[in-house]
Amino acid sequence: METIGTWWMWTGFAVFVVVAIAIDLLVMERQGAHKVTMKEALRWSLLWFSLAFVFVAILWWYLDGSQGREVANTVSMQFITGYLVEKSLSVDNIFVFLMLFSYFAVPPQYQKRALIIGIIGAIVLRTLLILAGAWLLATFHWLLYVFGAFLVITGVKMWFAAGQEPDIATNPVLKFLKKRIRITDQFDGEKLSTMINGVKHFTPLFVVLVLIGTTDIIFAVDSIPAIFAITSDPFIVLTANIFAILGLRALYFLLADLANRFHLLAYGLALVLVFIGGKMLLIDFVKIPIGYALLVTASLIAGSIFLSLRSSGESAHGAPALPRKD
Repeated sequence: METIGTWWMWTGFAVFVVVAIAIDLLVMERQGAHKVTMKEALRWSLLWFSLAFVFVAILWWYLDGSQGREVANTVSMQFITGYLVEKSLSVDNIFVFLMLFSYFAVPPQYQKRALIIGIIGAIVLRTLLILAGAWLLATFHWLLYVFGAFLVITGVKMWFAAGQEPDIATNPVLKFLKKRIRITDQFDGEKLSTMINGVKHFTPLFVVLVLIGTTDIIFAVDSIPAIFAITSDPFIVLTANIFAILGLRALYFLLADLANRFHLLAYGLALVLVFIGGKMLLIDFVKIPIGYALLVTASLIAGSIFLSLRSSGESAHGAPALPRKD
């Protein structure tokens, strides 16, 4: 696997992620269970966004001095494009989280812990999948075409499924849990299990965590091939993914109350997947410069957000209510 990442770059980034999560957990522990305000969510979102661009600035500076301006520019644009794609696709995760929290009526003050645990699980899962994917692509070049076709098909399916609310009650994982374990409808603070009449029951928060984990596996199958269409360097793929995930919790609380205003974003993301899948299918025949890929990706996402906000007044009256558990 060819990569610009040296052993000390991998180690340094790993230390950064561990420290960032530790600080996040420490802050959460000191604050206790509480509802995250819009101001707090905005502050954390800006922090994670800024850290991503500080990282790419340092990376550009290092590569400019060690491998030249052309390599520095190319790798930096690959990171930014990959980060933008992963950040945009993570909005779909947010909409699913919102439906899960609404369906199980998770109190706002308990949502923060569920998200941070889910994010830690997502980081571990995606690290393993990215390293495995990089090895597979380096060994079996033809898998690029498989990934490309998969992204195009996924994009088309996402386009036609946009606006349709999934039926959480029929989720196979939820059905499996209900058959195998005792689940109570009552929350016990932030605990995942509780004792009722001397019998151990799992709380709805545990069920939500399991569903968040399985949901991320599904989304990872879409997003990881998407960024491999931008670059095959595992260091860039991993760092762009992790930075997008680290800011996911803050982004959730920032957008939770505005979800219905981004009703056209799914169509933009569908087009992004089709474009990236097409780029991957043509990789050995037509070389699409990374700058053009960044421009197309940013334009599709920005355009869908603009159209969503422009028509949000009309769609708000007819937006369906989020499903809730009986």
